[in-house]
Amino acid sequence: MIKSLQIKNYALIQDLEMTPSPRLNIITGETGAGKSIMLGAVGLLLGKRADTKVLLDEAQKCIVEGVFDISSYSLKKIFEQEELDYDTECVIRREISPSGKSRAFVNDTPTNLSALKAIGEKLMDVHSQHESLQLGSNTYQLNALDAFAAHPEWIISYTEAFKTYNKAKKNLEKLESLAAQSAEDADYKQFLLNELLEANLDELNQEELETDLEVLENAEDIKLKLSQIIHLLDESEMAVIQQLTESKSLINSIASFSKDLEDLSARVESTSIELSDIFNEMQRIQDKVEHDPEKIQELKDRLDLLYRLQKKHSVLTVQELITIRDELDESLSQVANLDNEIAKAQNELASAEKDMRAKGEKLTESRKLSALNFSDEIEKLIHQIGIENGTVEIRVNPSEPSVKGLDTIDMLFSANKGIKPQELKEVASGGEFSRLIFAVKYLIADKTAMPTIIFDEIDTGVSGEVAIQMIRMMKHMSQNHQVISISHLPQFAAGGDAHYYVYKDHSSERSVSRIKQLANEDRITEIAKMIGGENPGASALESAKELLKMTPEQSN
Repeated sequence: MIKSLQIKNYALIQDLEMTPSPRLNIITGETGAGKSIMLGAVGLLLGKRADTKVLLDEAQKCIVEGVFDISSYSLKKIFEQEELDYDTECVIRREISPSGKSRAFVNDTPTNLSALKAIGEKLMDVHSQHESLQLGSNTYQLNALDAFAAHPEWIISYTEAFKTYNKAKKNLEKLESLAAQSAEDADYKQFLLNELLEANLDELNQEELETDLEVLENAEDIKLKLSQIIHLLDESEMAVIQQLTESKSLINSIASFSKDLEDLSARVESTSIELSDIFNEMQRIQDKVEHDPEKIQELKDRLDLLYRLQKKHSVLTVQELITIRDELDESLSQVANLDNEIAKAQNELASAEKDMRAKGEKLTESRKLSALNFSDEIEKLIHQIGIENGTVEIRVNPSEPSVKGLDTIDMLFSANKGIKPQELKEVASGGEFSRLIFAVKYLIADKTAMPTIIFDEIDTGVSGEVAIQMIRMMKHMSQNHQVISISHLPQFAAGGDAHYYVYKDHSSERSVSRIKQLANEDRITEIAKMIGGENPGASALESAKELLKMTPEQSN
């Protein structure tokens, strides 16, 4: 429940603090004073979006902070799921800066709006005036029936089965789409693969091919140059090898005279060996190199094929072509295996659907049983709050599988005797909507374990004894929940455990909304004003006193 609420710089609210009762709180005030504005601020704590339009002073940031006592509710798990620190006292804060930046905190830990919504929906149920009309929505009706039925085990069981079914369905659709697409381009892929297979890529070394071609194309020049070098090294009158041999003999003859000469002798010996090896290698290459037009053409053809494939596939290396070849081969193999995979996926889908429908039927059965009780209980309540001849019928209709089950819900309503119930949204007035949704909230309150329930003018279209009966029901709800109700009715104002009054303060340059808790004479006076106008007479004051005496007593 809410222990305290603070709102700063929001719309008409400059600085508002409230410490509501853990039981029934009634908020009254003139139209436009800012009662519903408070709900907008509370909505920020539930994860709703906001912008700088809500700033009263555009140079200051807006802060909304709520302190919640959650010690009596099992909410630790959801905090762990959102990776937030858990404490029995939870502090939620929203800040909106003048630049429009919005920040959210849970127990002083920054968080996102998604986490805030997940936690907020477990802390407060806020009924806005618009929500009354939502009762006409089939989805809202389904959620209300499930809350009344209190069968989370069937919902969880079905939801998990539906997720498995949906996953199997998507997998089959993916495989069938892949098969259709593969059938269209399989021939082209096979053509590409054949080209790459015929190229014998695993046996190709592009660098060696390019080198071999370069040598063959320049074979005559290579042989000529090598011949000239060989002549200079060993065949000319001043042959280098012969002169080096003589030099080696001379240096060896004096090598024993000093360490330096010995080192020189070793170096000359090494040079002689290296030169001899160079000479032999040159002779080998000269003998090997031959101009071969057929070989040249063969190398050119292989390289041309390689270059064409690289250009075609937008790559630069043989390895990249091999990778593409292998991917094509794998893709075509998958196509060949798709029939088996599709058959397997079809079996998995059939099994998942069977399981999903079996669990869905259990959920449907539970809903049908609960629908009868739910409609009977709603009828009993609306008879007590002014719709004496109202009838309610809840139909559970079969539908295509969805995350919600195998059903849709239609809530039918008639306010008059002898009139066949029709769709709620087609026949219910605004006041009837308010009383119907109040009855629904009353019935499901204890089943949802909601710490705080907030009503915004749920008393629309009611008065007199009906209003007294509704406030008694609220008093009953407040035994297990904190209830906050914004109202214009004196019966509601008199029935609260705490009465707050929202008013506009015009004492400064800018009008602002303020709130104060009323007690004793101030409360009597305010209720009397609600009965008899701004200047209530003795009769209105007496009526106010009577309401304060009567409502709590008759609510027990």
